[in-house]
Amino acid sequence: MKKKLLAALLSTAMVASVLAGCGETNAPVGSTEAEDTAVAASDAAATDAAAADETTADDSAAAASSEAEPTAVTTVGPDSGTHMEMWSFVEAHNSFYAGMLDKWNEENPDRQIQITFTTYPYGDMHQKLIMSLQTGTGAPDLCDVEMGQVPNVYEGVDTWLYPLDDAMAPYKADMLQSRLDAYKGSDGKQYGAPFHVGATVMYWNMEDLEAAGITKDDVDAVETWDDYTALGEKYIAAVNQDGKYFTSVDTGGTDWLWLAMAEYGDDWTGGYHGTANVQLDSVKNMLKMQQSWLDSGVAEVSPDGHVDLEAGFQNILDGNIVSFPKAMWYMSRFINYMPDEKGKWYITKCPVFEEGQNCSVGIGGTGTVVTQQSSDPALAADFLCYAKMSPEGETEIWNQLGFDACNTSLWSDPAFAHDDTNQYNQFFQNYPYDVLNEINDQIGTIMTVKISPTINEYTCTTTLNEVLEDKMNVDDALKELQDAVDMEQ
Repeated sequence: MKKKLLAALLSTAMVASVLAGCGETNAPVGSTEAEDTAVAASDAAATDAAAADETTADDSAAAASSEAEPTAVTTVGPDSGTHMEMWSFVEAHNSFYAGMLDKWNEENPDRQIQITFTTYPYGDMHQKLIMSLQTGTGAPDLCDVEMGQVPNVYEGVDTWLYPLDDAMAPYKADMLQSRLDAYKGSDGKQYGAPFHVGATVMYWNMEDLEAAGITKDDVDAVETWDDYTALGEKYIAAVNQDGKYFTSVDTGGTDWLWLAMAEYGDDWTGGYHGTANVQLDSVKNMLKMQQSWLDSGVAEVSPDGHVDLEAGFQNILDGNIVSFPKAMWYMSRFINYMPDEKGKWYITKCPVFEEGQNCSVGIGGTGTVVTQQSSDPALAADFLCYAKMSPEGETEIWNQLGFDACNTSLWSDPAFAHDDTNQYNQFFQNYPYDVLNEINDQIGTIMTVKISPTINEYTCTTTLNEVLEDKMNVDDALKELQDAVDMEQ
């Protein structure tokens, strides 16, 4: 029954996400499953194997994108207001912005705005945006930019994009700095407004764990990866059943590696001004540990490469794995594709290699920009930061889209964080924001820069398969990856 239900929920749109490794989703109440799945596929390109979409379009591709057909167009606001254009690749994003525009116009009678919201397919929109920025004409006032496209769009920060630093000043003190950092330009200015933290946490199937004699106290006692491994061995010994594992490791996504780097304070990209180095102890330690899990039967290789695809969802539904780390936006995957799991799952911070390390990393995301071609860039920036950084806007982001809000002032507000009418608070055994409060200052950032697509593509198509499937020596595999990266630096 579950298998048939899952297939119906996913539909053919999930095929697109085969190209992706991780990302975010909308999961707005009332949206169709096909729409949610398309969002998953497009946003998921953020950090992993969708490098084919992460390169700047050539002239022919750009020309084709100029003819891109929108999937939805809506105009909101009074005719007397300053007219603007806004593009997104997710219709639910534009629905959110439209609602926030109504609020803005109510609160700012002397600064009225009218916006035409246009939704394009993911690839078409980003190609169309880049072409319009390169040619200096045809760009919208505001535009969503998916994390994997940041290197392309930020190439012209000095002439293409309008900095948001002044507009976000009223909210900056409450915003999670590590998430803002992910959308800074090489000049240190803020060019993107984030949708979510994307904080990585551990998901635990307490129903299956408790059936194996493992309690919440046991789970809460896990501080290090050594503790996690020991608990995994205990679970496998108790279950003693083929096809059952404690976790799964990914060959099609770099989330585990990002988490390891964040714990050590590393970044294999080198950031905007450094040199990429993938031969990091943090990466080596994670991969060697995962090899040991595979050898001992604690882990399996994730079906289809990672848990954010149809086979990954089905693996969870079948009870084949009972724990894994993933960003908080993965909560919506449970609600949309695994509703039968309601009430079974518990969320905690992630284990670390050494006590005192950071225990999380922000993954995936969409940063919204204001272009220099805007009719009134200062007004556009003020609206954007109000929509995505104010308490009013962040509350709607959580309620409508299910994203973990970047405005930390809300995390300890019971009316927000402990709202029992919220579908995410209802689904899990504990309140997600209680976990976020616990890790507030422990969420790291891995930058997405020009070399990122090269690193991600080679890692996901070659390195992870060599290490986890073929049992290649980790040092040798990373040396091979480094050689491939060096050819592009």
